[in-house]
Amino acid sequence: MLVPGMSPTRRRVRAVRHRLLQRRRLIAAVLIAAAALAGLRAIAPPPLDTVDVLVARRDLPAGARLEPGDLTRAAYPASLAPAAPTTDAVGRVLAAPIGRGEPVTGVRLVGPALAEAQEGQTVLPVRLPDAGMASLLRAGDVVDLYATDPGTGEARLVAIGVTVLATPRDVPEGPAGGSAGGSGGGSGGALVVLGVSPAVALTLTGASLTQFLTVALGR
Repeated sequence: MLVPGMSPTRRRVRAVRHRLLQRRRLIAAVLIAAAALAGLRAIAPPPLDTVDVLVARRDLPAGARLEPGDLTRAAYPASLAPAAPTTDAVGRVLAAPIGRGEPVTGVRLVGPALAEAQEGQTVLPVRLPDAGMASLLRAGDVVDLYATDPGTGEARLVAIGVTVLATPRDVPEGPAGGSAGGSGGGSGGALVVLGVSPAVALTLTGASLTQFLTVALGR
């Protein structure tokens, strides 16, 4: 509405004020949204620090020799990442089964790190004559070991409460119907990795040269 005698400047100011009043709800909504966004940014926690960790791309069994396609990298929160992650595991052998997405660390692989994790123990690979018997074992099992004289058939207990550290399955077997190292089971034999005291390691090493080793489960 024009008022007689009103200057052009006042008319422009009046028109601007009228348009602002018409849009005051929209302006108020925009200001409220901006204030809410600023508040959320102020209270939001800072982004987490992450590190790239080598993980399994799929479920893998104990004894698997790792190929490039078995592994990938995933972002882990720095506070949850392994203390000593493995940077290159291709070609290494898994000491125990590993699930999809689980970090691949040194203690999961057959090698020096597995030995270093067993404080006060000797890490001893032992060949069991019967591969079928070895296939029953899993990392973490606690077993007793017996040695049987092939000439007399006499058995004796040579180790009590031994922990199985790894069960690699890709060790070459002997000829069909026998084993590398004289199997009594006729299925080729297989290695298991045990954590034992130095004294028990000496006993087992001597027994494995001349006698058949068997394990007793159930502990």
